[in-house]
Amino acid sequence: MDLTQGTQQVKKARSKKMMLWFGIGSLIMSFAGLISAFIVSSKQRLNEDWLIEFQLPNAFFVSLVLILLSSLTFILGKRALEQNKMQMVTVWLFVTLGLGIAFVYSQFAGFGEIIMSGYYFTGPTSNITMSYIYVIAILHIAHVIAGLICLIVVIYNHFKQKYNSNNMLGFELAANFWHFVDMLWLVLFLFLYFFRYII
Repeated sequence: MDLTQGTQQVKKARSKKMMLWFGIGSLIMSFAGLISAFIVSSKQRLNEDWLIEFQLPNAFFVSLVLILLSSLTFILGKRALEQNKMQMVTVWLFVTLGLGIAFVYSQFAGFGEIIMSGYYFTGPTSNITMSYIYVIAILHIAHVIAGLICLIVVIYNHFKQKYNSNNMLGFELAANFWHFVDMLWLVLFLFLYFFRYII
């Protein structure tokens, strides 16, 4: 494909999508580094202070369902936009926003469960296993909050009538980023859940 072909609008859309994927690629490498550090630490400290039978908070299971549902509602919002059903676009965008906020709330509820179990992020009652889980979850929450900001911008632009079936670039970029943070939590959750069974 010749990337120089197309109208100025097509080139602009292509470059923005490319920049988003470059950004997502760098985020994937960052979280891959965290997962690698988690694995290496587990091997080095297995007979010291590494928790073998750690349990993920129940709230993390709830948050997984919430964030997967939010991806579905964003997809439904995009389909409604493709059909120029603007009222349904509004509904699905607000449902997605609500699910995203509920996800962040459930994550903090999960931290509360970890603290109730006696594990803090730092200090004499901290544990390296749980500290890693804190770091991984908090960094992911930061990216979900970035996604929520993007979603709020999309909602604002939607009310300004900037999107329609022929002009969906901003909507698509926000949706792609949102789906990425959703799938990222799915991968992180499954890794943390099943890792305890293989060490």
